[in-house]
Amino acid sequence: MRVFVTIGFVLALVSGMASGGQVEAPTNAREGAGDVAQAITRLVDGEEDALQAFYDARGHRPAWQDGETVAAFAAALHTLDSDGLTPQDYQADNLVAAHRQAYAEGDSDGGNDAGNDGGIERQARFDLHASQMLLTALTHLQRGKVDPRSIDPDWEIPIVDAELDPAAISRAVDAQRFEQAFSEARPAYAPYERLRAGLARYRTLERLGGWESLPARERALRPGDIDDDVVLLRERLAIMGEVELMAAAIEAFPGAVLDGTDPRRYDAKLEAAVRRFQRRHLLEVDGIVGAQTLAALNVPVEDRIDQIRLNMERARWLLHGLPESFVLVDIAGYRLSYIRPNGEIWRSRIVVGRPYRRTPSLRSEITHMTVNPTWTIPPTILREDVLPAVRQDLGYLWRERIQVLSPSGEPLDPWEIDWSRPGNVVLRQAPGPHNALGQVVIRFPNDHMVYLHDTPSQGLFSREQRAASSGCIRVENIGEFAQLLFDDTDSGHDVRAQIDRGETRNVRLAKRMPVILHYWTVHPSEDGQLAFRPDIYERDAALLQALDRPLS
Repeated sequence: MRVFVTIGFVLALVSGMASGGQVEAPTNAREGAGDVAQAITRLVDGEEDALQAFYDARGHRPAWQDGETVAAFAAALHTLDSDGLTPQDYQADNLVAAHRQAYAEGDSDGGNDAGNDGGIERQARFDLHASQMLLTALTHLQRGKVDPRSIDPDWEIPIVDAELDPAAISRAVDAQRFEQAFSEARPAYAPYERLRAGLARYRTLERLGGWESLPARERALRPGDIDDDVVLLRERLAIMGEVELMAAAIEAFPGAVLDGTDPRRYDAKLEAAVRRFQRRHLLEVDGIVGAQTLAALNVPVEDRIDQIRLNMERARWLLHGLPESFVLVDIAGYRLSYIRPNGEIWRSRIVVGRPYRRTPSLRSEITHMTVNPTWTIPPTILREDVLPAVRQDLGYLWRERIQVLSPSGEPLDPWEIDWSRPGNVVLRQAPGPHNALGQVVIRFPNDHMVYLHDTPSQGLFSREQRAASSGCIRVENIGEFAQLLFDDTDSGHDVRAQIDRGETRNVRLAKRMPVILHYWTVHPSEDGQLAFRPDIYERDAALLQALDRPLS
């Protein structure tokens, strides 16, 4: 978004003031509103549509002549910190001084009063600048500050312009209801509010000093141990809200009453708290504080704050215009949620792409399913996985029920192919329970050729971290999920009966079902706890850098 008046212009206005000077808007400022309106009419022509619409809604009247309105706006901008945004991106600390300079009695180069052409031009430019700051803040609150395509080349979710009501914004300015305007702009969904609440809570922890890191250990902490480090472990988990540990962690909660428990003993209550921590952070849930659990415990509060902030930005990209019913694939959380038309939510564990074969972010609509699918092996998997296995043992093809075909689909004899240089052959796995796609594939149009599917490798679902596919999403209990989709779209099909027919068939849904694949490294649960996930695709650092980059 282009800002009409540059930051340099605002700083130039501020620098022209006498140090510590208090310049009030002149009494004739409102009398010259008509002249300023004419200048605004001229200057706004050719600017962004949102800015023109704002001034059209108010008949090109200046919005920022009143110093109290500017001060109220500047104060409200500081509340954007609660959304993980940077108030100074919107000139929160400079607007009041710039307004005073714009309405100063004399120009810096002479004694012309505020009613002359130079003063009117300056006031109109300030007015447009302040309005642009407001529209920029509202847009960032509603749709995000960062263009996701700038940091994720595989981004396939449509970018939708912010939906701003210029008349309502104009009324909010006149009534100085800026925080209300911000509230109406930010995503009106529970996950976003939970992230805001979590950000406030972690910033409180930061102000209180955060938490002390547990020292590195050669031996893991285990249930039953008696160790000084157990005291630190109790304090760390108590700070995060493990109420049952508060009595033992007396240092973390002054005034709490000890219950006689030896704080150095790794007891059952502490083990249960560690297991909850591990589950939230997608670590192996064993109650043992080994290297991975220790590393997650020792992430500084400042880093957790940044992680919350950048996931609030991801929420702003996504949480708008959502349908009443849709499928949400949480990539980093290894979880699929189907929000059904009746309001119920069906959830399942999933397996997603490895870090070098990433599952993309996208938005599409489920159109049909394939039962008893064949699997045409994609070029990357063929080149990197299958051909090396075939070269080592040609029997791999028969064991995996893989047929060799020409590009036109004609069967070829595997013995007659030079597998060191196989040329343009197609390998296709026959349908059946051992097919890599299992017995059901759920399909939706996208440029990455990914889909939801069954798998014969059911053991993968028992892992906490499940980035093990080649980009597609494997779904646990996919038959149950598929039947719900058929039922909720009035498609009239029985999944089990379709599979039992033994044929490879495409079965269409009577109505399309929206599906969203998105990447989150913080999940706000319904109980208010934040689950921090490993950044398996290493996307957080680039987003944080872009989020903190000052506006040009």
